[in-house]
Amino acid sequence: MLKIKNQIRLLWLVWLVPAIAVHAQETKFTLSGTVANNANTETLIGVNIVIPEANVSTVTNSYGFYSITLPKGEYTILISYVGFDNVEEQISLTENTKRNFGMAESGKELQEVVVTSNKTKANIRKPEMSVNKLSIATIKKMPAVMGEVDVLKSILQLPGVTNAQEGASGFNVRGGSVDGNLVLLDEAVVYNTSHLFGFFSVFNSDVIKDLKLYKGGIPAHFGGRISSVLDIYQKEGNNREYHASGGIGAVASRLLVEGPIVKDKSSFVVAGRGSYAHLFLKLADEPNSAYFYDINAKLNYKLNDNNNVFLSGYFGNDQMDFNNAFENIYGNSLFNVRWNHIFSDKIFSNASAIYSDYNYGLRIKSVGIDWDSDVKNYNFKYDFKHYVSNQLTLNYGLNSIYYAFNPGTITPYDEHSGMNPRQIAKKYAFENALYLSAEQKITPNFSVNYGLRYSLFQRVGKQDVNTYANNEAVVFNREFQVYEEATPTGSIHYGKNKKIASFDNFEPRLAMAYSINDDLSFKLSYNRMSQYIHLISNTASASPLDIWAPSDQYLKPEILDQVALGYFQNFKDDKYSLEIETFYKKVKNKADYIDGASLIANDAIERVLLNGEARAYGLEIMAKKNSGKLTGWVSYTLSKAEQRTPGQNASETGINNGQWYRANYDKLHNLSVTAAYALGPKWSLGGIFTYQSGKAATFPNGKYQFMGMTVASYGERNADALAAYHHLDLSATYIPKPDKKKGWQGEWVFSVYNAYARKNAASYTFGQNPDYGQSEVRRMSIFGIIPSVTYNFKF
Repeated sequence: MLKIKNQIRLLWLVWLVPAIAVHAQETKFTLSGTVANNANTETLIGVNIVIPEANVSTVTNSYGFYSITLPKGEYTILISYVGFDNVEEQISLTENTKRNFGMAESGKELQEVVVTSNKTKANIRKPEMSVNKLSIATIKKMPAVMGEVDVLKSILQLPGVTNAQEGASGFNVRGGSVDGNLVLLDEAVVYNTSHLFGFFSVFNSDVIKDLKLYKGGIPAHFGGRISSVLDIYQKEGNNREYHASGGIGAVASRLLVEGPIVKDKSSFVVAGRGSYAHLFLKLADEPNSAYFYDINAKLNYKLNDNNNVFLSGYFGNDQMDFNNAFENIYGNSLFNVRWNHIFSDKIFSNASAIYSDYNYGLRIKSVGIDWDSDVKNYNFKYDFKHYVSNQLTLNYGLNSIYYAFNPGTITPYDEHSGMNPRQIAKKYAFENALYLSAEQKITPNFSVNYGLRYSLFQRVGKQDVNTYANNEAVVFNREFQVYEEATPTGSIHYGKNKKIASFDNFEPRLAMAYSINDDLSFKLSYNRMSQYIHLISNTASASPLDIWAPSDQYLKPEILDQVALGYFQNFKDDKYSLEIETFYKKVKNKADYIDGASLIANDAIERVLLNGEARAYGLEIMAKKNSGKLTGWVSYTLSKAEQRTPGQNASETGINNGQWYRANYDKLHNLSVTAAYALGPKWSLGGIFTYQSGKAATFPNGKYQFMGMTVASYGERNADALAAYHHLDLSATYIPKPDKKKGWQGEWVFSVYNAYARKNAASYTFGQNPDYGQSEVRRMSIFGIIPSVTYNFKF
């Protein structure tokens, strides 16, 4: 027994003595804090912080927080951020230290537009790819339709991103559908991103603080969609001084007010927009009218150095009246309460309670009915960021969402309508997730970000669910070789919160970066993602009449696997940069519709859907000039997006005979040239040229007579295409008093959308000429040339 005790003491000493020696030799302390804008105390996201003596670096998180652990000693702190003057400061680190830094906006910002995605030496080495970040200063220099700066239109100039068609505010990423984009405003989900069917986006650029688009290599804390994540944060408001800014345009105007509630402790920001073109239409006796308005608001309160509370919200609404035949009303409502807590100088946390609501309605005056629908979700998430060391940072957390879908409530408002009230079955679901990820610096030249997300989705009652023979909601008519809706054989009643269907998935994420030097690196990423809710639509872009539906035993969750490889290089001290990426992605359970599917007010949507698969692959190139009087970029994407929907068994043909066909959002070529030129302190010019291959379509290939009627016949699905889409936008900005930094400051923005009046096809209509009896095709275009002028101001 004594011998055993002595051996235990020896083992204890063998472990303890070296540990004490190492601890004594490498006593370390943590430097942590926030980085903010000196002018308005807004925290800054993605600021680069470099310690050259220790050869370590970090970036601030979504709330401006940073943490670096270093041995005791004297250090130089180098801080850089696009649009701000660099900060250099000496610091003596002898204990754990909390240090907040302020940065001053660069005076060059008015003369030069910097378009770099915070592409500094630290980012070249970061294991992050397929990510684009645009500064708001860059976005505001871009021409925009009707003089309104559009956040979503700006990301269309990035490689791998296209729009569905002219006037659509929705966007497609790497061959993905519109519903595959997770769009977040202060962490709240935005279901429809457009005003006036895409003429404007729902994002007021005056109140936007930061914008980041993930096309691949998506971190594990994001989930629920398979194509992309657009992460947008609103400003917090100036907690020192009161300010206002806005703009007056020909079609719409906007106003923002911000200031302190309690100086240096609490602030607010409120912004509103509204259009008034409908007033001019009424004066001209025009029967059509359309208008929108939206409001953004945010409050924050600093409880103490370790606790901050944020309240943010958005409310927007559109109303359109078409020739007094029908009215369309739709809008988003968002509300979010967040609590930031710093447990220690190494652990930062954020808890959020979020409410999102998207409602859409239609009043059909000819039959005297109102049709109202909506989708709501209640979301709780708790995220942690743990700075274990300078080589290892952990992110972990949980997320729980409750969904309530109302596909349609039909109510007669005219007693002579002859219609009875009707409620399409409401649907409910839970989506829960846990995640853990790590960003690790393996060697000075090799870094990796790896993680795992576990998601669980449960479709629940209260609902009566149809049953079908052989469990097939779609049947194949072998005589006519077409798919038809199955007839329900009965139904099963599920009580409130009783499980109807359940799905769960493990979603691994991986991104690696190998840097040759500070200006050249190669990156590789892989991610698997699951999507449990779907946009039911037979168009390629989001419209207010689209229906969201949860996965169930018939509409399966979509599962994506994507891999990407990239080359990144800076030239001449970051004056120029080049990014080249190639990607391949495949999707399981991609739903498609049988021919002749009716979607609106369909209370059994599973009877018109078949599950298939999709794939997309391509090459993306982006060359940028980041500084000087002339700045901008050229982006080009060569890609292919396809779908395949085989039969449910060997005896069925499937859609398009089970062969691959072009996806609705397939664009083979996508070219964008964006440029800004500073003529001087007062004048700056901007221009954007866009070219995209025509959208896939299915045209008639013949016609036949049936019971005295002429009926069109069609060939393979999406074998045709609309004409190529291209246009040129130009802008000029005039600042009368560029040196004035206080008081009233104004600028004039002159822009021309579609400068050479290209009539891009939004759709083709096939029919028979009533006068000559011959077949004809008509092309519908939305925009011609649109000049506009806007006066922007701030004080």
